[in-house]
Amino acid sequence: MTTTASAALAEPVDRVGRGWTAALSLANGAIWVGWYGPLQILLASQAEDFAPGSGMSKETMLAWVTGVGAAVSLAANPLFGALSDRTTSRHGRRTPWIVAGAAGGALSLLVLAAADGVWTMALGWCLVQLTLNAGFAAVTAAVPDRVPRLQRGSVGGWLGAAQVLGVVGGTGLATVAGGVGAGYTACAVFTLVGVLPYVLRHADLRLPAADRPAWSWRDFLAGFWLSPRRYPDLGWAWLTRFLMNLSNALVLLYLLYYLRDRLSYADPEQGVLILTAVNGVTLLATVVVGGVWSDRVGRRKPFVIWSGVLMAVATAGLAVWQTWPGAIVAAAVLGVGFGVFTSVDFALMTDVLPKALDRGKDLGVINVANALPQVAAPALAAPIVTYLGGYRVLYLVAAAIGLAGAVLVGRIKGVD
Repeated sequence: MTTTASAALAEPVDRVGRGWTAALSLANGAIWVGWYGPLQILLASQAEDFAPGSGMSKETMLAWVTGVGAAVSLAANPLFGALSDRTTSRHGRRTPWIVAGAAGGALSLLVLAAADGVWTMALGWCLVQLTLNAGFAAVTAAVPDRVPRLQRGSVGGWLGAAQVLGVVGGTGLATVAGGVGAGYTACAVFTLVGVLPYVLRHADLRLPAADRPAWSWRDFLAGFWLSPRRYPDLGWAWLTRFLMNLSNALVLLYLLYYLRDRLSYADPEQGVLILTAVNGVTLLATVVVGGVWSDRVGRRKPFVIWSGVLMAVATAGLAVWQTWPGAIVAAAVLGVGFGVFTSVDFALMTDVLPKALDRGKDLGVINVANALPQVAAPALAAPIVTYLGGYRVLYLVAAAIGLAGAVLVGRIKGVD
């Protein structure tokens, strides 16, 4: 594959190899370990420990901490994406930020391990979101930098598979490490080590200083607004991703409490791990296949629409079949749908990017649709669970939101 300086802004034409895809996927999975070990198990356990005497319930504390952290993520992803676009390091545009993000994320997870109350817990989680988003923005931007359009579905599939393995691996490390502190330490080590094969073995494309735009605060800040009127396909793609991720966030946020308080499952932490593993197995069965299939037929929208419909049906199942077998079935079906959605929607997003110079920033703005649901979900879920009907209503609302996201994919006109 060409690595000339001008290639940094060119539309890629050479297919990437398996080694490059595997290394980037491992780096992506390592970042998700750093996110989902805390989100699935560790933050909920800390909230349960810190809530007595704080004046907050464990649900409210968890919602507050994850919501503030997600707000940091909202700003961090597009900011670091934009900074990586402008980076002229001899190591390339993306690699320095992958290294800095993973190292900072590992240190931030150790801050969380030492937390002794809600304030240090919130500080540690905000630092995790800040740093890991720097690495994630660079990892995702590497795909449109290096991967031709008709290979992005399959590469997106492998990145999605790594994401699932990262979620399962983070949950597993948090569960079996032997305590909250040990869980955070294990996630920190994996996050740092997991990015090394990519940054050490694969050279990044370097941006010549002459190709970097002159600095202007006004232009830099204005660049974060991508007008839906000027770029309607990008606007609809962003909205559909937001709705689908909001639905998924509503499902995951109180999963530990749902098993404990609604299903009375004997070991809810183990239950979360089992459901995550079931979801991961079915997702892995479809995420790469869906992306490769989409590349071969040259179409994106039908895959995203029908995967969204399937996910909405599974989410509604959590509302009407509130048993442990029902949760297993829902987790399996959600995995099938989310696998196809993960790979094909990522390819769709890269297909609607406006300019090569702003790939990192524009993908960062798109990735806000991943982070914003983490802010919206606690604000929406807490009053529903507490005052408006409990988990049955919560999952029906989540299903309706996901279905709306699937339907709106049809409004994207520039992608087949």
